[in-house]
Amino acid sequence: MRRPGPDPSSVRWPGPWTHRGVSANGIRLHVAECDGGRPLVVLLHGFPQLWWAWRHQLPALAGHGYRVAAVDLRGYGDSDKPPRGYDLWTLAGDVAGLVRALGEPRAHLVGHGWGGLIGWTVAALHPRLVRSLTVLGAPHPLAVRRAVLRDPRGQGRATARHALRMQVPRLPERALVADDGAGAERVIRAWAGPDWAGSDDFAAAAPRYRQAARISGVAHCSAEYYRWAVRSQLRAEGRRFAAAVARPAEVPVLAVHGELDPCAPVRTAAASQEWVADKHRLDVLPTIGHFPHEEDPVRTTRLIADFLPD
Repeated sequence: MRRPGPDPSSVRWPGPWTHRGVSANGIRLHVAECDGGRPLVVLLHGFPQLWWAWRHQLPALAGHGYRVAAVDLRGYGDSDKPPRGYDLWTLAGDVAGLVRALGEPRAHLVGHGWGGLIGWTVAALHPRLVRSLTVLGAPHPLAVRRAVLRDPRGQGRATARHALRMQVPRLPERALVADDGAGAERVIRAWAGPDWAGSDDFAAAAPRYRQAARISGVAHCSAEYYRWAVRSQLRAEGRRFAAAVARPAEVPVLAVHGELDPCAPVRTAAASQEWVADKHRLDVLPTIGHFPHEEDPVRTTRLIADFLPD
């Protein structure tokens, strides 16, 4: 008999931040917040993580004078896990609703992985809410889509390794939570650069990611992100989304990309400039994998802080 997963509230780990629930887009989102002033910076995590991925940036960016909020995305951590809504249309609506619910007219968005894809989508669908966009390990959705076909040995192979294997029912969820969440740790270790994967910081963070992956519903919800991404390409919905997100970002965009990122080659990130109408800057970090904000938090935080227009 399978043991019940941890209570979702167990991931509200203490620190120099405050935790609260925020109602947005019809669901409740858990937010960890450090209020260092204005304007607002919203931090969006990737797979298979949660707000804790931004533990370094929360207090550091607050120290630069920003109000910083790291959210558990729909289906993760202590946020709601409804049966539907794991498409980029709805996920962008969650973030847009969150910015409004936090009482701000606009926000700087910083997103990693899936959080970065959501950030690109918010900039296209809700441009008035975005001051700037910073993406880590997250090329533009249309850059990824095009590169899968044009770069089969690069982006095509990378996408097949993680997105296609999520398409089968139940097995990806079981793999993620097996052995007390060891599957989540294996994914993060495989995508990280060798320096961080062998560090004390990784050893300390891994048990928290394992715990978060075992919360009831998280494994299934996180897999649904990938299922929508692949299956929508075969439907009219996918074509409508591609047309909607093709609108170039009208705000400055910073891309921070690990040279060793196995999820997206640097050339896919560079191609994202096509969908930016304002300034686009790409910083490539040597020896870094898919998690720049954790693998080299000091340098990554400095890049973000120096880039924010305010």
